[in-house]
Amino acid sequence: MKLSKLYKQIISIGVKNDLRSQKEIKKILEQEKERFEKLSDEEKEYYDQDRLFNPFSDTRILYGAQDKEVKKVIVGIDMEIGEILLAHKLNKEDKQSIDLIISHHPEGYALAQLYDVMRLQADLLAQYGITISVAEQLMEKRISEVERGILPVNHNRAVDAAKLLKFPMMCVHTPADNCVTAYLKKMFEKEKPYNLKELMEILKKMPEYKKSSKFQAPPKIINGTETNKCGKIYVDMTGGTGGSEDIFEQIANSGISTLVGMHIGEKHLKKAKKANLNIIIAGHISSDTLGLNLLFDEIEKENKLDFIGISGFERFRRI
Repeated sequence: MKLSKLYKQIISIGVKNDLRSQKEIKKILEQEKERFEKLSDEEKEYYDQDRLFNPFSDTRILYGAQDKEVKKVIVGIDMEIGEILLAHKLNKEDKQSIDLIISHHPEGYALAQLYDVMRLQADLLAQYGITISVAEQLMEKRISEVERGILPVNHNRAVDAAKLLKFPMMCVHTPADNCVTAYLKKMFEKEKPYNLKELMEILKKMPEYKKSSKFQAPPKIINGTETNKCGKIYVDMTGGTGGSEDIFEQIANSGISTLVGMHIGEKHLKKAKKANLNIIIAGHISSDTLGLNLLFDEIEKENKLDFIGISGFERFRRI
């Protein structure tokens, strides 16, 4: 399949698995188009025009011709210069014929825009009964922090290496995170785990979490006990990066009892414990891998691809 088709399919799958409504996403794209049309010619020169059709600012083709034919991809959670050099070596010495590098975590100008996708988190919180104005205002503070943190980063370092080696490269972040969030949400709604022990058993049946458990990084209860009732479960695995540390009291007040996430910082955990929430960390790399696998399953319904897994990723098919 052509690189442009792969990119559009990834966006489509990300939208399909987005917990926001199709109407909401359409509105976001319409507003983006209105904003673009009001820009001066000089401002349009620097505008990222993918924003007109792609609602995920952290997912982009970073280098490569749109009509590039893709058959074999090397995929990793992080694809830095070391992994790119290894891909080049595999092609040169082992005749692997890798056509494309896919990084889950954003690089290049997708990394520079990572903070923008965090607005998704406010919409998700509103779906669970948190007042949208409260969610948005708390998130804006955190978004500003992340934006400032990203500013000095050497965004294009890995992409520059890919360009020198003439290696097409893309990153696929929020569409994959949307897949794992939607999948686990539906799974918990279907299975209705009674307590945290039953919830953990559901996670540990999945191959991605089985593998991480063998590598001594299993899903873990970090607040609460196995006998604690799950109550209302909130799956927190999409929206760029960790949200506001001040949101946990609002989450508890909305009726949520259990939070299932990829990771949590110490400051966030302290506030979550104060709010008396059950906290389960499913695992970062394992959850990212699950999201990518679910996304690739959808792609492979129409087009078969060969995968080389690296940097934490392994291909597990459910089709």
